[in-house]
Amino acid sequence: MINRYMKDGQFNIVKAIVEGCIAFLLVILLVAFWPVRSVPTGFRGVVSVGGKISGIQGEGFMLLAPWQKLSIFNVRAEAAEIKDADGATFDQQPVKTSLVVRYSVVPGKVAEVFEQYSRDGNLDSYIATASMDTFKAVTAKYTAPNLISQRPQVAADILALLRIRVAQYGAQIINVDMTNFAFNPAYMAAINEKTNQDQLLQAAEKKVLTVTAQQKEKVAVAEAEAKAVQAVADGQAYAVLKKAEAEANALRIQNTALSQSKDVLELRRIEVEMVKASKWNGALPVNMYAGAPMPFLQVGKDSK
Repeated sequence: MINRYMKDGQFNIVKAIVEGCIAFLLVILLVAFWPVRSVPTGFRGVVSVGGKISGIQGEGFMLLAPWQKLSIFNVRAEAAEIKDADGATFDQQPVKTSLVVRYSVVPGKVAEVFEQYSRDGNLDSYIATASMDTFKAVTAKYTAPNLISQRPQVAADILALLRIRVAQYGAQIINVDMTNFAFNPAYMAAINEKTNQDQLLQAAEKKVLTVTAQQKEKVAVAEAEAKAVQAVADGQAYAVLKKAEAEANALRIQNTALSQSKDVLELRRIEVEMVKASKWNGALPVNMYAGAPMPFLQVGKDSK
């Protein structure tokens, strides 16, 4: 190959330099006008001709004509940090917080955003401004105590309003992270004191409810025991009453029978004598006197 640069036995350096420059220019032109380009994942390719958008390319390879220009545009989720966003509550208490807003450009609005707001998809400044305005608007609806006690609802209100406000920039909000609210130190001390007092009050109320419940339980137990005792007494009294009624009824029946038949009376006399006989030991009286009764020797007038 060196022989082509030899002439009359001498090296033609001028020819070699010229050909080297031509080769270098060809490489530069080839690289500059290479028609195959690629769009990375999570991006869109904005193709423009003379500064005017001619098309939006998706992810992957594409052919680009020498007169076209390709701009890589980010549609992935990005995070905008807003430190010390400040506002005022409904009761005029200054409040601050820090926000982290995650957002992305709506893929269908890439051309609009590219033309009006960002050449690469970075909307941090717009998101930050909208976030601070949103924080002021939402906190103004809540008193300081409610801002703390209703934190989830406050966060939801900020997210909903912020989504509306950034829609004009072709962005969509994914989520909003919010740190704790910071108030004036004196006001924070007052809030902590009130919180402690509320907790003490709740504990006292809970204790009162517990004692009241215990007293009610004791009263209920005493009443139940009293009712049980009363029921037993009522049962015993009823049993005695029924027994007395039965005995009285039996006496009435016997009296009626005695009044209607002398045989029944004689039967009762015989029963009495039988009881006496069962208790006699068989010994006769030692001393006898006129008119003294003799066991089992009483004979009626009708006896023979």
